[in-house]
Amino acid sequence: MRALRRRHGRSKATGRDRAAPRSRFAVRDLLSEAVAGVVQRPARSALTSLGTVLGVGAFIAVLGLTGTAAAQIDTRFNRLTATEVTVEDTGGADAARVPVAFSEDADGLMKRVNGVEAAGVYWKVRLAPDDAIRSSPVGDVNGAVSQTPVIAASPGVLDAAKPHFVQGRGYDTFHDTHNQSVAVIGSATARRLGITTLRTQPAIFIGDHAFTVIGIFDDVERKPDLLLSIVVPRTPAERIWGPPQDERAKMLVSTQLGAAAQVAGQAALALRPDHPDYLRAVPPPDPKALRNAVSGDLGELFLLLSIVCLFIGAIGIANTTLIAVMERISEIGLRRALGARARHITWQFLTESAALGLLGGIAGTSLGTAVVVGVSLHNEWTPVLDPLALGAAPVLGLATGLLAGLYPSWRASRIQPVEALRR
Repeated sequence: MRALRRRHGRSKATGRDRAAPRSRFAVRDLLSEAVAGVVQRPARSALTSLGTVLGVGAFIAVLGLTGTAAAQIDTRFNRLTATEVTVEDTGGADAARVPVAFSEDADGLMKRVNGVEAAGVYWKVRLAPDDAIRSSPVGDVNGAVSQTPVIAASPGVLDAAKPHFVQGRGYDTFHDTHNQSVAVIGSATARRLGITTLRTQPAIFIGDHAFTVIGIFDDVERKPDLLLSIVVPRTPAERIWGPPQDERAKMLVSTQLGAAAQVAGQAALALRPDHPDYLRAVPPPDPKALRNAVSGDLGELFLLLSIVCLFIGAIGIANTTLIAVMERISEIGLRRALGARARHITWQFLTESAALGLLGGIAGTSLGTAVVVGVSLHNEWTPVLDPLALGAAPVLGLATGLLAGLYPSWRASRIQPVEALRR
């Protein structure tokens, strides 16, 4: 009878088990549990998601800054480099017999070409070893000044380079054609020579030849090596030191926007119709190739940084989630004893780690956007942000959290209720 009752009890229990509904975990309950797990320890949650914040922020900053930099490269390239052409004097087969292929009126000939704004011939003067540079006819020679290069340049070079004069002015065609011994120098060279004002009409001595300084400039738009040089007119330089020796002459040409390629194609024939092979024009490089190269270099560097930050963030989330699992073993055992299934525990901790990743992704997106806008405002640029990247960045943080929570969630689901309740 007792056995029957036991058998009957088992049957009744079995019947109850069969009739009992299967445990369920509503999505609303799942989300509320995940939020509770995150806000229960706010400081730990914030530090845990810091790696994701930095990774996603670096990702947004990479795309934004590279896009903004590419736009600035385009603008500056078009304004300066894309309007600059260099014409080189090769001499062709007659290089030994023709020291200078540019005629004396080369500046005027080049300006007749459609699209040319200014053009001038220049070369580096070869000085004798004892040709010291000083600001007085006698006295000690400053070693640094004695190494200052001397550039022979026609007036068109100054028109094309567009120096910014802080004192005086540049020389013109009158100085060149009348063999005037004048010079213009950079502000750094003027300081080394002790020249502070042009009111006293100071002169510099290159060897035994005096040149009156008529202009001091502190910046140029083109040919920045002029800042550290002494620039003298072409005609007196050729009279004193002769034609170019160490290197052949070149011509600097500034053009209107969009005319550089056309000017480069016509330059040799316009300057030397009798021997166009004496000259070789070098057009500006392709702006698209330059932009892609710079953007590619920046992108590779910062994307590597963002990947490292995301990896660190994933490890942080995984570590914190695993610690939370160990701390909440009793809670897990109680949930299992009340009917929670293993997959419910898995989804609970997986949702918590995903929430941490999503919060980090949102914060990182905001941080990256703020960095791009701040840098752009500081440099007076126009910020360039891809809406698709802004929308994908939080999803990237969510995916990082999901991947980071896979192992801890699996560990939590493997905990047996009896073992958990014993602790």
